[in-house]
Amino acid sequence: MDAATFRDRLETEKATELDRLGSNKSLVALTDAALEAGVVLRAAADSEHAAHVTFSGWAADADGGGDADGSGDGARDLFAWVADREATHRDRVVDSLAALDDGADYEPSDGGDGGPMHAYLRERADPIERVAAGLVGRPLVSVRSHVQVVSFFVNEADETRADLFRELRAETEEELDRGLAYLDDHCEGDDWERARMVAEYTVQLAYDDYADALGRLGIDVKPVC
Repeated sequence: MDAATFRDRLETEKATELDRLGSNKSLVALTDAALEAGVVLRAAADSEHAAHVTFSGWAADADGGGDADGSGDGARDLFAWVADREATHRDRVVDSLAALDDGADYEPSDGGDGGPMHAYLRERADPIERVAAGLVGRPLVSVRSHVQVVSFFVNEADETRADLFRELRAETEEELDRGLAYLDDHCEGDDWERARMVAEYTVQLAYDDYADALGRLGIDVKPVC
């Protein structure tokens, strides 16, 4: 097994869930059908903030941040880098919100909880599981959400904000690449199977949360044929 095969198998196994998470219903679920620029930006800021909280916790964890093979603090350093990047993403989205809404204040709507997916991520203790879930499963979901936010702002004729989310998507792809590289360097034997299980479950949790949100709105999660 290598990282490229790992990603391909994950995307194949969870193709239906990932396709639906990347559909135009994703923003409906994230905003409770309030498809307005300010609401979309607040939902995006909440997502970036939740990721910052998760990775900050991992970076500060004295027991779970070191590499599983004893090679040092590679995982902890990676988590700290992602935590900083996600804080920057949140701040850029909040700045965009403030510009839209005349200096509107921002407070995370859920206090940084992040829902079931981040609750699951924060329960991971092993570095390989943390990377597989947080830096493979999570960004595979996030980049698809970013595409829909880009499309929303393109439809709003707001190229500045569309470009912002294009940049956030590209940087999230970089997080994914670094997560895959870490797995390539550290996974041996059964490690790949553990990584696959937690990455798939992360995608499934994100999908279930999405489906539940649509269900509360009376919307069928399945695409209209």
